[in-house]
Amino acid sequence: MQYSANSPEDYINQVPEERKGVLKQLRTTIVTNLPDGFEEGIIYNMIGYYVPHSVYPNGYHCDPKTPLPFMSFASQKHSINLYHSGIYANPKLHDWFVNAYPKHCKRKLDMGKSCIRFKYLEDIPFELIGALTRKMSCEAWIAIYESAIKKA
Repeated sequence: MQYSANSPEDYINQVPEERKGVLKQLRTTIVTNLPDGFEEGIIYNMIGYYVPHSVYPNGYHCDPKTPLPFMSFASQKHSINLYHSGIYANPKLHDWFVNAYPKHCKRKLDMGKSCIRFKYLEDIPFELIGALTRKMSCEAWIAIYESAIKKA
């Protein structure tokens, strides 16, 4: 499901009532743990966290007008999805998350390259997501991103 929102609050106000509380809690978890340098806003029609142009003027290589994306979340038809670019780009972070997940959630991890899908709202591991959010600084994300771009 796509929402046309101008702010994180506007996005949350548009989702079905039964998801609003979970999305508010997820947003609070991320904002509380987000390292300095990242900003929150709407990016790719989701609530997103990114490196603003004031910190990284080059922006995202696919569209330099877009700030450098880092993580985001969205209410989809059958799940709430969390996207984390660091999990995709950093194998150590990926492995840490995959190994830590069973300690926080009884259900099997449903994960793509950078997408973690939560089909059962009561099983979202907020504590683990907070720890994941803290794991990568803005400077570290920029360095990983730039090294990947140079390889390509």
